[in-house]
Amino acid sequence: MSSAMMGLRLSLVGLAMLPLSSCMVGPDYFKPSVPMTLAYKELPPPEDGWKIARPSDEIPRGNWWEMFGDPQLNALEEQVVVANQDLKVAAARFREARAMIHFNRAAEFPTITTGPSITSIRASLHQPYRTSTFTTADFLLPFDLSYELDLWGRVRRTVAAAREEAQATAADLATALLSLQAELAMDYFELRSAHSQQQLLDDTVTAFAAALQLTTNRFQGGAAPMSDVAQAKTQLDTTRVQATDIAVQRAQFEHAIAVLIGQPPATFSLPPVPLNLQPPAIPVGLPSQLLERRPDIAAAERRVAEANEQIGIAQAAFSPPSS
Repeated sequence: MSSAMMGLRLSLVGLAMLPLSSCMVGPDYFKPSVPMTLAYKELPPPEDGWKIARPSDEIPRGNWWEMFGDPQLNALEEQVVVANQDLKVAAARFREARAMIHFNRAAEFPTITTGPSITSIRASLHQPYRTSTFTTADFLLPFDLSYELDLWGRVRRTVAAAREEAQATAADLATALLSLQAELAMDYFELRSAHSQQQLLDDTVTAFAAALQLTTNRFQGGAAPMSDVAQAKTQLDTTRVQATDIAVQRAQFEHAIAVLIGQPPATFSLPPVPLNLQPPAIPVGLPSQLLERRPDIAAAERRVAEANEQIGIAQAAFSPPSS
């Protein structure tokens, strides 16, 4: 063996003995530092100071809509989880992202391939000096074993990127669920508000119709001018137009709720119940805490980490193959 080949073999053996983590190329992800000051320029509130934001999107949110105490809303919110089509799409993407972790992790193990084959040969009788026939068969079962040494960390970076994408997709699923639940609650209360407005306008139309009849009777008796009749008729027509607009809005909100819970709008209807609920008391410090629990912010941070892993994957492409 030549000295050059011996040196190359020793170099490869020494490289294989090194920890794999020391051979990974590309930068490791770390949360970027944000410049902080000792005090804010604006004066803090007199009762308490400012609070540094701490992400807490992993805290369970629970059935937050139950604070309104509406059984009909509770029943509709339960249907969103099992019947909404957009939510099913987001759940399917999350399952796909989780499957990609196992798919990319398979590259860390050896690959075994085989190609079995069977051949059969039968001798022909139409050959000279041949008095009998015979058949021979060959069965081949070759195996091929290949393994890639992840010296530059390409496989590990790929697995890490798939893991970050799965976490971001899980946050996307949580974002879609929260958005759909919030949209359903807003449409539901808008529908209940439209019920109340429609009931009020219907009563107003009845009252204005009676006032128009009374004004017409007074005009016929000579106790009121024609302008009073025209004014009463204008008020009645205007109120009827408003009642029609509210009915159209009520139908739109009802159709939107049907789409959110995965039902055809033509077969879905809610009984007209006026809005008489009191909104729950919201503490002053709650909005900032809600911002800390937003899953879309967590998804953006995870995708930044995934993009950081792509740097190492791209740099590993410049390195010589390790297989």
